Amino acid sequence: MKKKLSHLDPPLVWHYFEEICQVPRPSKKEEKIRAFLTDFAQKHNLEYATDEIGNVIIRKDATPGMENRKSVVLQSHMDMVCEKNSDKVHDFDVDPIEPIVEGEWVRANATTLGADDGIGMAAEMAILTDPAIVHGPIECLFTVDEETGLTGAAELAPGFVKSKILLNLDSEDEGELFIGCAGGIDTLVTFLVNYNGRPVSHKAYNISLSGLKGGHSGDEIDKGLGNSIKLLNRFLWNCNNRFKMRIARFEGGNLRNAIPREAFATITLRPRDCKAFEEYFESYRTMIATEIALVEPGFKMELTVAEKPGQVINKKTQNNLLNALYACPHGVIAMSQHMKGMVETSTNLAAVKFLDGNRIFITTSQRSDSAHGKMDIAAMVESVFTLAGAGVSHNDGYPGWKPNPDSAIKDITVKAYEKLFGKTPVVRSIHAGLECGLILEKYPEMDMISFGPTLRMVHSPEEKIHVGTVQKFWDLTLEVLKNIPEA
Repeated sequence: MKKKLSHLDPPLVWHYFEEICQVPRPSKKEEKIRAFLTDFAQKHNLEYATDEIGNVIIRKDATPGMENRKSVVLQSHMDMVCEKNSDKVHDFDVDPIEPIVEGEWVRANATTLGADDGIGMAAEMAILTDPAIVHGPIECLFTVDEETGLTGAAELAPGFVKSKILLNLDSEDEGELFIGCAGGIDTLVTFLVNYNGRPVSHKAYNISLSGLKGGHSGDEIDKGLGNSIKLLNRFLWNCNNRFKMRIARFEGGNLRNAIPREAFATITLRPRDCKAFEEYFESYRTMIATEIALVEPGFKMELTVAEKPGQVINKKTQNNLLNALYACPHGVIAMSQHMKGMVETSTNLAAVKFLDGNRIFITTSQRSDSAHGKMDIAAMVESVFTLAGAGVSHNDGYPGWKPNPDSAIKDITVKAYEKLFGKTPVVRSIHAGLECGLILEKYPEMDMISFGPTLRMVHSPEEKIHVGTVQKFWDLTLEVLKNIPEA
């Protein structure tokens, strides 16, 4: 393998990140990355253990003179969000990620990069192998399935981690230290569908909407980014009121924690409506491109003639589906009254799928710093789809991480940042789900902080990491480890 990142600083971190890119690691399919980590531990004669759910912990003794310091656990997650552009041929179960250096950033070739949280893993591996680093006793915890269920943190067994100080290396804004996060819940919707035979005389069209940025449904939800499902549904809803239109297919989005970037539909129309429909399509495409030009310059919407489908969904379901998707809230619901400029509550209309067995499955995800706010917005989404006759359920969700203003590790990290960079970092909560809340439930005495380098457009093929901030992230981590107090 030709190294593409070996010239970047800090070299050992980028070395391990590039190795991680070669190992497939979709959520719930962490077997290969787990084997990679245990092989790494064996190669370097490091103590390690794997728990029942599949988390891996690797331990390293203190450097000479630091044996009396408190033990610290550094934590990141093994899995990555697997998103790609529709025209990219890539099998995340088999194919390596292809990193590309582009100026001051590293991105991937039309897929997610997996810097979330591969860069945290790489930093941990570098700390475990670099003999020049000064530190007390350390543990490096690598959790499974953070992206789709937070399963590794939720199933973390008491006693698996010995330390009472945790550095979560899964944040995405250099210069910001996180001491709290939002909790979340998924609201899942199922429409049962009766199909009709296609109208014999109708003409069929394929409609595609693509080129949107997508991104993290928590950290990017306040950026005004386009939602492909909402935009295509808006078009179809209007067509449903203007023409004798029938829907054979309507799909968009993929993952619960990603703002959907692409959506596709197949419809049929009476021949007499086709000219007016095509004219309306052109006017709608122009209107939306103008509306979102500043935030979504890559927006594309295309119309092509399709083969006639064998069947279409019945009219009642079609009306209920389009109305419910139009009414379903998406985006910021409330801003924090306690932390200026931070989102408190949001919801993401994440995916629509036509499944075998006459079902349409819709995924939505809600987040809030407030447990009451989380349940309120989940109930709002539920009510919309209940009115439309769909079945609705919620998963167990996950807790938020309540900020601790008296945190000792927060004070240590702030002082370390000020010493290194001559300015005070921002200390705040984040509108995203971190594993810290679940870990705190298992280890209530744990003192925690989260920080990392700058990542942008995570959970999308536009994901990228800023090279210069990786060095700052690395320097800060080492300075914090150097200043852990005595036990």
